[in-house]
Amino acid sequence: MQYIIIVKIKFIFPLLLSLSLISTLPLFSQVKKSLKDLGETYRKWLEEEVVYIITPNEKEVFLQLETDREREIFLNAFWKQRDPTPGTPANEYKQEHYSRIKYANTWFGKESPGPGWRSDMGRIYIMLGLPQAIQKHENLPEVFPLIIWFYGGMIEYGLPNAFNVVFFKKYGMGDYELYSPVKYGPQHLLIHYKGDATSYIDAYSELFNVDPTIAEVSMTLIPGDSQSLSPSLASEILIWQKVPSAPYKKVEDSYAKKLLMYKDIVEVDYTANYIENDSLVKVIQDKSGIFFVHYLIEPRRLTFEQYLDRFLSNLEIIGKISDLNGRTIYQFERTVPIEFNEGQITNIKNKLFSFQGMFPLVTGQYRFNLLLKNSISKEFTSVESEITIPEASSLRISSLILANKLDINSKHKGKNKPFLIEGSQLVPSPRNDFSPQETLYLFLQIQGLTEDLRENAFLEYSIIRDDKKIHSLVKGIKEYPKQTNFFEEFPLANLPAAYYKIKASLLNKNQEEILSEQSRFYVTAVINLPRPWVLSLPIPPIEDPATAHILGNQFLNKKDLQKAKSLLEEAYNKNPNSQNYALSLSRVLFIAKEYQRIKQIALPFLKDQRKYAFLQIVGQSCQALGELNEAISHYKDYLSHFGTNIIILNSIGKCYYQLGNTKEALIAWEKSLELNPGQEELKTLVKSLKEKK
Repeated sequence: MQYIIIVKIKFIFPLLLSLSLISTLPLFSQVKKSLKDLGETYRKWLEEEVVYIITPNEKEVFLQLETDREREIFLNAFWKQRDPTPGTPANEYKQEHYSRIKYANTWFGKESPGPGWRSDMGRIYIMLGLPQAIQKHENLPEVFPLIIWFYGGMIEYGLPNAFNVVFFKKYGMGDYELYSPVKYGPQHLLIHYKGDATSYIDAYSELFNVDPTIAEVSMTLIPGDSQSLSPSLASEILIWQKVPSAPYKKVEDSYAKKLLMYKDIVEVDYTANYIENDSLVKVIQDKSGIFFVHYLIEPRRLTFEQYLDRFLSNLEIIGKISDLNGRTIYQFERTVPIEFNEGQITNIKNKLFSFQGMFPLVTGQYRFNLLLKNSISKEFTSVESEITIPEASSLRISSLILANKLDINSKHKGKNKPFLIEGSQLVPSPRNDFSPQETLYLFLQIQGLTEDLRENAFLEYSIIRDDKKIHSLVKGIKEYPKQTNFFEEFPLANLPAAYYKIKASLLNKNQEEILSEQSRFYVTAVINLPRPWVLSLPIPPIEDPATAHILGNQFLNKKDLQKAKSLLEEAYNKNPNSQNYALSLSRVLFIAKEYQRIKQIALPFLKDQRKYAFLQIVGQSCQALGELNEAISHYKDYLSHFGTNIIILNSIGKCYYQLGNTKEALIAWEKSLELNPGQEELKTLVKSLKEKK
């Protein structure tokens, strides 16, 4: 049995085939296919079956898919997004849609050359369904045949609470056409109208004498719409904009672009199960000077599966930081099993869910991809964000963090935890939503303050509504005990429900603005706004070698060898028994050509099962030092454990060749060519050696 915790947010995450595949995420849109490139089945689906209900975003994505497998996955996701009861086998929306198409083809368009779904009546019927009332005026001697469909109670689709859709036979011939008050006007409904063709009011008056109801809809399709001497513009917006967009008004089509983005790294079981999320990504500088990325993601739902008296969920979190050229700078992966008893599941079933994490990051501009997957329910969600880590010395005001709670003496004080700043725990919401009885807690950082600014500058906080400042607070920088981290609180009891902006400005001694940042928030009329239960993952403290190890590898990926070596040396020296730290340092030392040092570092690990992680780099170091027999020994040990590897085979061949053992060199190289015959230079060398032999 599965239990779905419904939360009022959003969520995304796919199953990855491997962490390395995340580096293949597309950064730009793919080549768009034309309709003629699609097979008949998919062309018909797009042009006929869903032409009135597919959103522009969905259509754009569908035309970028490259294989029928991808298109089938898309179709599955398309209908799943519209399923009103996803927990049942039937998809009532899909069934109703195809039923409408069948009805349209049976009953409409009989006097037109095309099928019923192409007719105006068929199109409206497919988009809006059966009208609540139908009036037929087909035998009036003064009026061309006319039919009025009345709809009501469709506000949730962006439509008026009550409106009419009118069809008429233009000049009394052919099929019924959609009537537009602006395009046609009442004069086009009258058979024998002899008045001024440009006078709507004359034609309206004549039509009113025939039938007041027809006269009314000839000028406006919306009952109660203000009458004037000209047809209703609101009716034009209704039939040409609002009605066509109604079928996808409640469809969150962002799933389509996520499916396109992650289609190569998401297993089939997950691809149709994209879930929306709200997310927040912020950069906060630690007192050590290191910048950390703090993030949270709040899924619309989190599914638990019951096993006996336990409720289980399993999250997989995979993150990637890449620079603006697409080069991977940092990536991480975590698995978080969740297990609740019945009492715990009862406590959270009506609450939101917030997953929070953090990691250190070096200076630069980046793209952040975060994937989160629930392997229990095969659901996924994702976050994509732009991140800038500034130079620590530059004068800068951070983006604002708005929280609904601040614990200034957190029990987690001293830990490295998301949104925990010097012992004060912020509880932000990615929606910046607040109830009237709550307090808005504001946090910001200012880096690079000079002594003059610390002594003489001010911070001004302004709350703005409709571009008007309704509240202001000015405080001197020297009034704050910590002149880097700034906390302020703003009770919201006197603010009515509305949207607002809050602005923080750094002012000089003359109270002239130097820098500023602002953020939107809103106060809702809901008194008890639901708040999430939080799953927050602390990381090791700054002093732990793990921090230096992460930052060192980031610098290594940025090709900054000097900083990489310094930090990786620091991590290794703090824990020389760590295989990961030793390997990372060995990699940077190999680039620096410190081969002997690599052998010294690896020596303790070569004495037990950990040796297999070091065999390749130690073999390469021995080869670079000219210790060819030792290199061959390490390479062969590698192959016996991991199996064939082209790079290792080619290295063995080169070592034997340098030792003058052509026979063994040929054996290694010919095996390499069996695995990859496209190595033209090696093929030429092997051929030359065989001819000499």
